[in-house]
Amino acid sequence: MDLIPTPSQTAGPYFHLGMTDARSVKCIASPQAKGERVWLTCRVIDGDGTPVNDAVIEIWQADAEGKYNHPDDMREKTNDAAWFGFGRMATAEDGSCEFETIKPGRVPGSGNTLQAPHLNLAIFARGLLKQLYTRVYFAGDPANSEDPVIALAPPSRRGTLIARADPARPGHWLFDIHLQGEHETVFFDV
Repeated sequence: MDLIPTPSQTAGPYFHLGMTDARSVKCIASPQAKGERVWLTCRVIDGDGTPVNDAVIEIWQADAEGKYNHPDDMREKTNDAAWFGFGRMATAEDGSCEFETIKPGRVPGSGNTLQAPHLNLAIFARGLLKQLYTRVYFAGDPANSEDPVIALAPPSRRGTLIARADPARPGHWLFDIHLQGEHETVFFDV
């Protein structure tokens, strides 16, 4: 007997349709937020090198001082009221979406270590039964070399976690998310 997945067992366009539009959050930090203003363009690419035009990307991040807008971050720092810490966008026909935010501060890791500035990403897309999690670090940040999470990835794959500066637009960063294949992004089991 062949078992065929039913619609409730497959991921479909719901992620794109049900999680965006009125629920989209492009601007993670208002213009009044403290910190270095950045724009991050993410592009989702499938195993054949084709842009994924119906994915959804969520971002969570710390503020410029390294504090998350979440009750589990119980440090005595006060969150910047002009910063939200969460974003969600659907990808366009070219597989991309753009977020406006600030470069996050360093957050504590295990022990006395500090993590390099990074954004946490979840990727929802057709064909995925569960979202994929990864991180975005900023090329050239000296803290990258001592980040304990980057160190978990094999040296040959660490570059898949690094956004590169857009030479044509100051303050803009580019990050490609390869779902599979030779350049597959490092994903984390969380």
